[in-house]
Amino acid sequence: MLGRRRRREATLELGLIAVHLTGYFGGLLLIMSPQKAIVFAVLHHALFGLHLGSVFAPNHKGMEMPDGDTRWGHLEKQVRTSRNVNGNPVTDWLMGGLNCQIEHHLFPNMPRANLRHAQGAVRAYCQHVGVPYLSTGIVDSYAQGLRHMHEVGQQLRHPTAVSAATTQAS
Repeated sequence: MLGRRRRREATLELGLIAVHLTGYFGGLLLIMSPQKAIVFAVLHHALFGLHLGSVFAPNHKGMEMPDGDTRWGHLEKQVRTSRNVNGNPVTDWLMGGLNCQIEHHLFPNMPRANLRHAQGAVRAYCQHVGVPYLSTGIVDSYAQGLRHMHEVGQQLRHPTAVSAATTQAS
């Protein structure tokens, strides 16, 4: 029975994807020439990808990542690897509520309009159990991510200095 259910769900999902693509490209071709529709679709998806990257990057870049020896529980993993971006209703709208990234990771099914309401309780609980909870402004969030990428990229900018230090350490 379980095997049939999964296949049914996969078939339904595939069908919904086909309906979406048919509606999307059918709608474009209904109002545009094929060349303009292709250009529009490429530009639309490129800008959407840029927007998604600008939403995900400030929430995760430069955050702590567990190594092979680190054993974090669910709460610790979700909180330590994410940061919230402080803002206002415009920030909430532009980021689709994902500026409350910690709460989004802890409660993925919670409606995004309620994520901000959960912040106080989550922050208090994290403080109670000693898990660092990071919430910062959008500019500082990008700055933290850029600093992290600069540190990680140090090896690529100065490979001889890194090789010399590694050789001396051996």
